[in-house]
Amino acid sequence: MLKRLFFSTSILFLCGCKQKEKNAIPKQTTTSNVHLQYANGFSIVKKANGITVINVLTPWVNAETTYSYALIPKDIQASITLDKNEYDAIISTPVEKVVVTSTTHIPALEELGVLNRLIGFPDTKYISSKAARERIASGQIIELGVNEDLNTEAVLALRPDLIFGFSINNGNNTYKTIQRANIPVVYNGEWVEETPLGKAEWIKFFAPFFDKSEEADIIFNRIEKAYLEAKKLASKAEKKPTVISGAMYKDIWYLPSGKSWAANFLRDANANYLWKDTNEKGSLSLSWESVLEKGQHAEYWIGPAQFGSYQEMQSASHHYAQFDAFKQQKVFTTANTKGETGGTLYYELAPQRPDLVLKDLIHILHPGLLPNYIPYFFKPLL
Repeated sequence: MLKRLFFSTSILFLCGCKQKEKNAIPKQTTTSNVHLQYANGFSIVKKANGITVINVLTPWVNAETTYSYALIPKDIQASITLDKNEYDAIISTPVEKVVVTSTTHIPALEELGVLNRLIGFPDTKYISSKAARERIASGQIIELGVNEDLNTEAVLALRPDLIFGFSINNGNNTYKTIQRANIPVVYNGEWVEETPLGKAEWIKFFAPFFDKSEEADIIFNRIEKAYLEAKKLASKAEKKPTVISGAMYKDIWYLPSGKSWAANFLRDANANYLWKDTNEKGSLSLSWESVLEKGQHAEYWIGPAQFGSYQEMQSASHHYAQFDAFKQQKVFTTANTKGETGGTLYYELAPQRPDLVLKDLIHILHPGLLPNYIPYFFKPLL
């Protein structure tokens, strides 16, 4: 589920990882701290002896565990001695062979020009990247299982330099087995970030493993500039349209809370998201009656979960037809923008390209501000 980052839920190591409180990251003698303006879940420290230390501060929601990784350039490795007890992994860089476990990791590798280092992935059918699909077809990216439950035998046979993993807690036994084989597992907590630019800034997390930090800065600065320009354009709209989101699952309506990633997009698009004042950071679980009471007359419905057509929604529940946005066919979905094997492009690329998401929403919610723009992710429900 996490791999696909469903809108309703937002709405992506050497052996023997240690648990450390957040205030117990080892002290470093540093030359510089890499500036991170939006991301809160990690830090990068460049030490005077030439190594880079990456601290993952929030690997999952409400985590009490942090991780620290020491990256040593191969050309100085012989002259560096580190205390292994201080780090969860000590990794020689640049790495040559990696496995990633979320489709959201793939755009960062592609942007950095290191997709050719990716040798394995679980559930390859969900990958939408055309370049990655070509490598899958040619046998250069190997199928490794289902979600985070990696096929350990297949992983050990590939012998990657490291695995970029994600988890909802520290109880992933598959990762522990891989670590015991001296293959580092590096936790990526990008999916926990709440802001659009915070998620996108995680490209700076990947970059040091491949000696691509300068490239990452250039890429992120370009995305940030485009996003902020779009946000400024949206602020010029004279009207804030009302918006609802989400859909029902077993009579419970799941929709983004006011501080979530999805709600932040709607705020920056200058929309009046009707649950914008809720304080939760993930999703809300509400009765359909309460959603109807508050959102029946909303002008737009953005992100109706997995639904791609009005007929599909009507068949799932007759309650949907009571909403004005449904009646007036102002429902917009990402479900119809898929890769060649059925993966939803939004779940893969949107965290890396928030500028495209924001422009989609501006085009939908403020007709006239981007008149010639062709939406990338969000399309009208069929």
